[in-house]
Amino acid sequence: MQRIFLYSLYDMIRNRWMLYYTGFFLLLTCALLTLSSDFTQITITLTNVILSLTPLIGILFGCIYYFSSKEFIELLLTQPIKRKSVFAGIYLGLAVSLSISLVGGVLIPLTVSGHILSNGIQTLLLLLLLAIVLSIVFSLFAFIVCIRYDNKIKAFGISILLWLFFALLYDGIFLLLLMYFKEYPLEKLSTVMSILNPIDLTRILIIFKLDISAMMGFSGAVIKKFFGSNWGTVLISISLFLWVVLSFWTMLRLASRKDF
Repeated sequence: MQRIFLYSLYDMIRNRWMLYYTGFFLLLTCALLTLSSDFTQITITLTNVILSLTPLIGILFGCIYYFSSKEFIELLLTQPIKRKSVFAGIYLGLAVSLSISLVGGVLIPLTVSGHILSNGIQTLLLLLLLAIVLSIVFSLFAFIVCIRYDNKIKAFGISILLWLFFALLYDGIFLLLLMYFKEYPLEKLSTVMSILNPIDLTRILIIFKLDISAMMGFSGAVIKKFFGSNWGTVLISISLFLWVVLSFWTMLRLASRKDF
């Protein structure tokens, strides 16, 4: 698996789209540093962009890389190598390259400008960690969909719909449920529905660390009193960990049963 991972990582690092991904965050961070000296405002803007963009990029790159590597995967499967090792190595190369691009694109300008020592850098580092988690989860979604469906158009369509659901539609559905059941206790419903959306979990945790509410979505505002404590942070961390583990397990399970 190690050799497959290293090959996949090297292949992704050379990919021009990965360079564009890094370059986008380089330019964005440099522009924010030029326009504002308030590190909190810079972090808020980066939060808005990163929490929306990284899941989309993760799911798109996951689909693109899977289909571009499909023949290579089929070749590896003819060799005496375990299926789980093949898919795990291919996927980990993608996940690590996405993480390197994101972290490098944000931290390089901060290091050069000296802002790496600014107050609040811990929150920004937490944001990058959560963005990496989102990239992992949504690129795993892409692999799951692509393994399940051989048709490229169908796989891309379902993947985009997944991103739209979690990034845009989920909070709207949440709001409608809260309005419809407003006469009933909503604590458990709010907690469960937030756990079922990894983007909401990351947004809530970052906002609590920033101690602001201006950019908090409706679902985050409703459950602030439940997730604002240390126990809330632990619950969010465990939930995100389960999202990664269960998605990775599902991907390997589907891959082990895939008939090529």
